[in-house]
Amino acid sequence: LTLEEYTKVIVNASTVNPQLLENIEEDIYQIMNKSKTITIETEHPETKKLFQLKMNIADHYIIKCTGKRNFPDGEVYTSPDANTVQGEIYVDLPVFQGGALIQGIYLKFNDGKIIEYSAKLGNAALAKIIETDEGSHRLGEVALGMNNGIEKVLKHPLFVEKVGGTLHIAIGASYPNCYNTDQKPLDQYLAEGIMNRSAQHVDIVTDFRPGGVGKAVYFDDVKL
Repeated sequence: LTLEEYTKVIVNASTVNPQLLENIEEDIYQIMNKSKTITIETEHPETKKLFQLKMNIADHYIIKCTGKRNFPDGEVYTSPDANTVQGEIYVDLPVFQGGALIQGIYLKFNDGKIIEYSAKLGNAALAKIIETDEGSHRLGEVALGMNNGIEKVLKHPLFVEKVGGTLHIAIGASYPNCYNTDQKPLDQYLAEGIMNRSAQHVDIVTDFRPGGVGKAVYFDDVKL
């Protein structure tokens, strides 16, 4: 991109009316808020094998992001019960993380832990992230990107994760504000493995727009 083109992308993405984001995100927020599980279906771009990743979000707080903390903004997120993450996922959009480009990520979870992983580009960088600590073998976030004002998918994680029509998960730390401390203290969520603590929180993004590897998202049995 030229500087002029890049400036246009940044400004347009960052000046979407926050009230518009509030309205756009409300339907997804309501669906997530009453759901117990999320199921994500993706397809390997070469083998066409279908993958399914499932996790529990029951009784967790759902957060709408509408320009109060980040620009650009536009996502609805929560932290799942880290113990319940089960299955496989393929993540296609590139992300620039720690000085390296990572793309074409495959993850396999068993009982909440990453037991297999690979990346078509940046496999060593992905391995460095996952092998950081115990928590970086687990999942800390699941979210839907809702900002249709982002015209071009940049590789910076704070931009790519907000793109309308995408879904991202985060390797590593959970968000404490997603857990109901009226039910139990955060230390208990941590002790039970429901909440996850890590030095890492790395967002990786799957494209559910036409041409992306994302095929379906279900909240309980409701397909978006």
